[in-house]
Amino acid sequence: MRIYRHIDGVQVTATFSPCRKYRYRLEVSRNPPVAGHPLTVGAILQNPSVANAAIADKSVQFLEKLVFLQGLPQFAGAQRLIIVNQFALIQTQAFSGTEMDIGADNDRHIEQAIAESDVILVAWGKSNAHTTRKQVINRMLRNQRDKLLLQGKSHPSRAGYSGYVSSYDESDL
Repeated sequence: MRIYRHIDGVQVTATFSPCRKYRYRLEVSRNPPVAGHPLTVGAILQNPSVANAAIADKSVQFLEKLVFLQGLPQFAGAQRLIIVNQFALIQTQAFSGTEMDIGADNDRHIEQAIAESDVILVAWGKSNAHTTRKQVINRMLRNQRDKLLLQGKSHPSRAGYSGYVSSYDESDL
């Protein structure tokens, strides 16, 4: 498995379950902070791999570059990126997406990330087949009309930056 570095100029923290089998939250903040009214971007992916405070993975590095370096107007002034997942079980191969893969505290962390975010990016990709889990998270997003809701056109590990972000459409996911 290839290991990726976090981009320069960020500080990263990770929240794991006590057994460290589940990663509930990865928070990436610009250091030094941006001036003015900084934005928080929440990104919801499918499942975590080995990314933590010390190392990234391909998807995390893609999102760091997308939010902090690409100059997209949707992310102008972004100070913080909070990454959560549909399923919190850390897996790098043979992902199945079962009920046990969700993690006992995962929904609480997703709801907290949504509440803390100004912009929410659903980035699990259109090929995500976990319909029941998507419905749970889409219900969490329905009342977020005061926030900018976006979606990624594919999973970040297989994406390019050009045209990646579009308006959120629950029926499209």
